[in-house]
Amino acid sequence: MKHIFAFVVLAALAVIPARAQRYNGVVDKTVALVGNDIVMLSDIESEAQMMRARGLTVDWSTRCEILENFLEAKLFLVQAKLDSLSINEAQVQAALDQRMNEILMTLGGEQKVEEYFGKPMYKLRQEWYTSLNDQSLIQEKQRDVAQNTPKLTPRDIEEYVKATPAEDLPMVSAKYRIRQIGLYPDQEAAKLAVKEQLISLRERVVNGEKFSTLARLYSQDPGSMNRGGELGMASRSVFWPAFSDAAMSLKVGQVSQVVETPDGFHIIQLIERDGDMFNARHILIKPQYTSADRDKAFKRLDSIRHIIQVDSMSFMDAARSFSEERHSATSGGLMADEYTGSSYWEKDQLKPADYTVLRDMKEGDVSEPFESVDNEGRNGNTIYKILYLEKILPAHVANYQQDFDVLSNEVNNKNALKAIDDFVAEKQKSTYIVIDPLFENCPFKRTGWVK
Repeated sequence: MKHIFAFVVLAALAVIPARAQRYNGVVDKTVALVGNDIVMLSDIESEAQMMRARGLTVDWSTRCEILENFLEAKLFLVQAKLDSLSINEAQVQAALDQRMNEILMTLGGEQKVEEYFGKPMYKLRQEWYTSLNDQSLIQEKQRDVAQNTPKLTPRDIEEYVKATPAEDLPMVSAKYRIRQIGLYPDQEAAKLAVKEQLISLRERVVNGEKFSTLARLYSQDPGSMNRGGELGMASRSVFWPAFSDAAMSLKVGQVSQVVETPDGFHIIQLIERDGDMFNARHILIKPQYTSADRDKAFKRLDSIRHIIQVDSMSFMDAARSFSEERHSATSGGLMADEYTGSSYWEKDQLKPADYTVLRDMKEGDVSEPFESVDNEGRNGNTIYKILYLEKILPAHVANYQQDFDVLSNEVNNKNALKAIDDFVAEKQKSTYIVIDPLFENCPFKRTGWVK
């Protein structure tokens, strides 16, 4: 996301010379009027430059598409203002803070941002706040239009299924209901070994070795190790709180004590600090486990699996008694999405190691022990598992009996899109719209823009 936004920044600064050449010396002008709102040539070129920076081909028809998107957005914005819709101030402020942090990280601090844009920070905040405020109003009106559709009844869904050819109905992917028993390796011993290694590396830096050299040799952070552990100028909010607190407490050049985060263990060297921004190097090392840890866990899981298979204990009871995976143990090992609560998983939602084992299983099977990762931190911690495949819902064309929610969402989405299309068509007729001759011959997807 940081890099994408950088493209926007560069585009905004690069458009003027490009425009002057492409439009016969015209630097900027109004190219469309929608009600009392305008679209500038610079708006279109900024978007075109961003697309090109992302590797997309941009030609005249692309610019026409960009203009049409602006025109549609303006129709919603005009109506949102007429309806006196209110914005979600907290969301706008959060989006503004995110944008500011991204720019500060991209350019390297407030001073460089101000030099780059030729404007003070308070002015940039004002301009971006206005833009994000408009975006919020547009989205609010679009939601209002999309939701203003008739409520569906079960009969509506049933009639939709009957009237729709099977090939046009949504496909429902295979889903799995799974239980697990997970055991962790000896984490304390592994953590102690990592801490001792980092303490030794810290002493080497204090005694004169280069932090950057040691980071290239020992760090396990693929994103920074080749840069000598350097992270680049970033807001403290980007990192785990323990990491940011440790880095911000250092003096330039100073090396921290060992810091633990969900990613592992670090030592940090401060390079630069600017307000709530800082640049630092770090060495990340994660606890490593031996074949002995794996063999010990596998032996115990084999024993648990044997108890289950000879019917001495159900898988659910065994999970409650033996599993160390805290999210599922109390529910008999049932794997459920922590955000939706769903206990059915499509293959793309599963850990690769889990699906590799699961794909050859049948309902009622208990897997052999295998190594996987949990959901902690960014990349997960090592865990050893056995799985119980409780239920398979095969891939199939959505039907009324099994997939009411899927079909309901399908119909609601279609109705919402139609409501959006109808809104735009209606507002095209009743809103004062003028398009500059420069774009009158665009192959717009909708008719009705040029009158």
